[in-house]
Amino acid sequence: MEFTDATSRFVDLDGMRVHVRRTGTGPTLVLLHGSGASLHVFDAVTDRLADRFEVVRVDLPGFGLTGPRPDRDYSLGAYVSFLDRLLDTPERFVLAGHSFGGQIAWTYALAHPDRLRGLVLMNATGYPDKDVPLALRLARIPPLRPVLRRLGSRAATARNLAGLVGPGSTVDDAMVDRVHALMSRPGARDAFIDFATTDHPDRSAEIASIRTPTLVLRSDLVSGQHFARDIPDSHEVVLPDVGHLMPAEAPNQVSRAITAFTAGLEQKEA
Repeated sequence: MEFTDATSRFVDLDGMRVHVRRTGTGPTLVLLHGSGASLHVFDAVTDRLADRFEVVRVDLPGFGLTGPRPDRDYSLGAYVSFLDRLLDTPERFVLAGHSFGGQIAWTYALAHPDRLRGLVLMNATGYPDKDVPLALRLARIPPLRPVLRRLGSRAATARNLAGLVGPGSTVDDAMVDRVHALMSRPGARDAFIDFATTDHPDRSAEIASIRTPTLVLRSDLVSGQHFARDIPDSHEVVLPDVGHLMPAEAPNQVSRAITAFTAGLEQKEA
């Protein structure tokens, strides 16, 4: 399968060839995918926003075409440092993240608020009461790790993805084929286990100190979503009957919400 296009670039960083795509023109919007995913989860969102933004997507370390980190460091600190050096530009940008990408995004906002115009959290992780996906739970059980390395059929991938979407959503063959192919790349399953067994200390008490203008996109079927309660002056949009894979399930709603949010930022900055 082909996972690059004319917008793909590869950047050497931290011993990896990092897959980055830049699409469109306008203010910079950076999109971060979640664990076990790739920048392709934002394909439909990017198609809808590329006429308003320069959309920057990256396959985060451990996933997609970027693949494993040589040092096997999948801590939040490593991701924040990686992102800060990858986006080495004086221009402030809007940072948006889905799932674990959202946790990277809000942690980045705590460390580098001066670099951000805005923050968008899509079913982000970070609260201890958020449900953990089955694949992550299994990877944390030592006797099952050899099984996870050997298995991972396409049928298992399809079942896992089907469990992540809402009742009104379907998972098409193209998504299943893509996720299965990327997770079958050399080192991908070992990297996933390394990621899943990395301890991410609970920093949810710090979320209330975020001062970056924030849009919270929350699916009503997803647990552990208290960002609108805790981030001062944040704006929340709730998407009913949408599952965890929000960007792929509801690209129209996500794109409209981001467009309206950034228009509000521009009015405040004018």
